[in-house]
Amino acid sequence: MRAAEDGAYAVNSSPGHRVAPLMVLTALLSVYVIWGSTYLAIRFALNGYAPLFFPALRFLGAGAILFVFLRLRGYPLPTLRQWRDAALIGVLLLDVGNGGVVLAERNVGSALAAMAVATVPLWAALFGGIWGQWPARPQWAGLVIGFAGIVVLNLGGDLAASPSSAILLTLSAATWAFGSVLSRRLDLPKGLMSSACQMLAAGAVFVAASWLRGEPWVLWPNNGAGGALLYLIGFGSLLGFSAYIFLVQNVTPALATSYAYVNPVIALLFGLGLGGEHIVGSGYFAIAMVLLGVVLIVLHNRPARPPQPAPQAPLKTEA
Repeated sequence: MRAAEDGAYAVNSSPGHRVAPLMVLTALLSVYVIWGSTYLAIRFALNGYAPLFFPALRFLGAGAILFVFLRLRGYPLPTLRQWRDAALIGVLLLDVGNGGVVLAERNVGSALAAMAVATVPLWAALFGGIWGQWPARPQWAGLVIGFAGIVVLNLGGDLAASPSSAILLTLSAATWAFGSVLSRRLDLPKGLMSSACQMLAAGAVFVAASWLRGEPWVLWPNNGAGGALLYLIGFGSLLGFSAYIFLVQNVTPALATSYAYVNPVIALLFGLGLGGEHIVGSGYFAIAMVLLGVVLIVLHNRPARPPQPAPQAPLKTEA
């Protein structure tokens, strides 16, 4: 196929190996639809679960299942340093990043929450500058347009009526981006074991926070909330992530990370179609600005330059 010839399905591991286009398409649709639907699933889960106890169940359940599966497959136990680094990233991405979204969705719709989280690539482009990876010129334009969209989004509709939710969503996106950039520079477990450790650590923190907050610990409050939790564990945290890992290992980075600006659109459709949500007119304009900014960031992404080796002195030869 032409897509395979121009590198869209290029495999990272073995030269000349081709991946079936149907497998790539299935993985892409899984990541697009499943991760895009998790925002509405969170809203359904909040109809029965306490806001900190439910993500504790989600990440402890998914993390334990994945950890046991990987150990049975022969994955080595992480070192203490790897546990520490994975716990730090888990706190940043899942406790603060995902936890902020859960808390915000008590007051705003899932569609708006997804649009606010769509700013993650904008924050990541800025945080990359901490380690010298400053955005290219078109990416700076994307940053300006995207953050202008954030301002418009926060000034109109539900977010304007709930300043705390606007702050939570902004903090969630920024923290998720910072944790993602930082994770490249830490000693994390290899492959899926890193995700398992992050989910276990984040789940433990959620348990402690839920206990300190005095939340009720009800395992199955109603069928709707319980079903949403099982969906988030099985599809959102296990199947969706596995599909993403397949894409990372088998297609170009630009295609694998295209979920960053597709998920918010899918979440918007789920929220408006199945969740009975609505967005004011200025919200659509803000969404278009945010998505345009993210597209500029992703399409003009440039790989980090590898560190240059230090010049070596010429070898001395014996006379």
